[in-house]
Amino acid sequence: MPPPFTVTFSAGSAGPWRVERLSTLAGPGLPAATHLAMTDLPGASWRLRGVVSHPRYSTAAELKMLAGVQAGLGRPEATCAALIPIRKSEAWWSMAQDERRAVFEDRSRHIALSMKYLPAVARRLHHARDLGEPFDFLTWFEFAPEHAAAFDDLLAELRASPEWTYVEREVEIRVRRVD
Repeated sequence: MPPPFTVTFSAGSAGPWRVERLSTLAGPGLPAATHLAMTDLPGASWRLRGVVSHPRYSTAAELKMLAGVQAGLGRPEATCAALIPIRKSEAWWSMAQDERRAVFEDRSRHIALSMKYLPAVARRLHHARDLGEPFDFLTWFEFAPEHAAAFDDLLAELRASPEWTYVEREVEIRVRRVD
């Protein structure tokens, strides 16, 4: 496994992704911006940092299954994307890891329900809590325009799960690659 690496999402007036919609679903929102980049841009209206590291709630069998169907980021046809930062409640973080895993997969079926949307929707999770960031997780999704409805279905299923009762802050930033 490659070593962890930090990604900075910067929003401002320039960048390779044009912001089409910025929606606050829970808690405080983020300032408006017209563009998004995965680099630290000077003069950004906001920056969110996260670390890509080892999987924390997946079993070996799930990782093998995901590796067999997951698409990579940066596919030419994936001109649509979304950044979804979330923060979970103190009740979530006060549970032991096995208790969080039980909510995440046993009760919410997070991985299992996500599988049916692969490889159309690619994703990468960034952990931000240990960096002192305002969100715990930053998830980046990429998909082709014809898979936007499937992506919406995925979000609806995740948000209806028991896991989402622990989300106290969530923002959805929809973007499209600038040609």
